[in-house]
Amino acid sequence: MGAQMKALQSTIANILDRLAAIALVVAPPILRLALAVPFFKSGLTKWDGLLSLSPAAAFLFEDEFKLHLFGGLYSLPAPELLAWFDGVAEVVLPVLLVIGLATRFSALGLLVMTGVIQLVVPDGWANFHLPWAAMAIAIIALGPGGLSLDREIEARCRA
Repeated sequence: MGAQMKALQSTIANILDRLAAIALVVAPPILRLALAVPFFKSGLTKWDGLLSLSPAAAFLFEDEFKLHLFGGLYSLPAPELLAWFDGVAEVVLPVLLVIGLATRFSALGLLVMTGVIQLVVPDGWANFHLPWAAMAIAIIALGPGGLSLDREIEARCRA
């Protein structure tokens, strides 16, 4: 029975090793896409053409969005400038994530944005902000994965 148990343990270990190897290939691009989609979709709503901020986006940052700090509500500083930067970041960073270019920096940018969003919409933490933060941190930890421009650039620099 001891030999059979060792063989079973070895088989299970081999299966788990293969599963982990597959997950290391599949997880990064799926995480990158999953994090990119909601930010990109939001970013598209902020524009009325090339580099023309929509009036609705400006209105949100000027009148609707408030920072929830220390039990009080505070207006955002430079709301139109913040709206413009947010709109750019919500389009550019997801594109970079999907193609796997500057991946860790893009994920860090979206993690910071998630933190700011949490301060503006504190009720969204469980359904949105926590999963976004978890995906961004996982991308930062795992890196871009093999299916990315970052990996291609790295390989060419080594050659």
